[in-house]
Amino acid sequence: MNWTILKTESDYNKALERLDIIFDAEPSSPDFAEAELLGLLISNYEDKHYPIASPNPIEAIKLKMEELGLKNKDLQPYIGSKSYVSSILSGKREITLRIANILHHKLGIPTVVFFNANV
Repeated sequence: MNWTILKTESDYNKALERLDIIFDAEPSSPDFAEAELLGLLISNYEDKHYPIASPNPIEAIKLKMEELGLKNKDLQPYIGSKSYVSSILSGKREITLRIANILHHKLGIPTVVFFNANV
């Protein structure tokens, strides 16, 4: 089949079905090239029609802290006083570039979380 940009839900579903059939194609086969193309077309369609909103940075920080078993006081050595940490986590103070960089390095939060977010 000659694939083009997926414009309808029907096109999208057909592409998904075809990709499911040829997903395990050998790298040297024509099906492999088709699978790569379908992956790009499907990704493009999903980005346009099913966008995933950026996570809220404060919620991302809190989630990461919970995952790591950290309390607010555990951020004090990196960010500052108890009240400063509290004001950031409550949304009363903005997350500065310096703080974002610290949280990225100390907690492993992707930097993209801190940009283009609606806090």
